[in-house]
Amino acid sequence: MRPNYDDVVKARSAILYTVLRLLAFLVPFGILMLFPVFRELYWLAAIFAALIGLSLSLLLLRRPLDDVSSGLAERRERARVSESVKDEQIEDAATDAADPSHRDAS
Repeated sequence: MRPNYDDVVKARSAILYTVLRLLAFLVPFGILMLFPVFRELYWLAAIFAALIGLSLSLLLLRRPLDDVSSGLAERRERARVSESVKDEQIEDAATDAADPSHRDAS
C-alpha cells in the first residue's frame, strides 16, 4: 500500500520542523562557542543556545509547528475512527454468533 500524498506532505513538514529546530539550537551554539569564555563553560553556551533557539522557534517557526500539529491531530482522528469501526464490527460479529436468528432476520 502506497502512502497517499497528504501523509508524505505531513511527514515532510515534520522533518522540516525538526531540522529547523535543530538549526535554531546549533547555529547559536556554534556562534557562542567562538567566544573564548564559552569554550571553557560549554554548558553555559548550551543553555544560552537553548534559550535563543526556543525564542527563535516561537517567533519564526509558528507555521511549520501548526502544520505538524494538524497532521498529528488528523492521524489521531483517523486512528480513532478506524478503531471505533473495528469495535462495531467485533460487536456485530459477537451478536451474530450469539444469536443466529438475528442474522437470518436481516
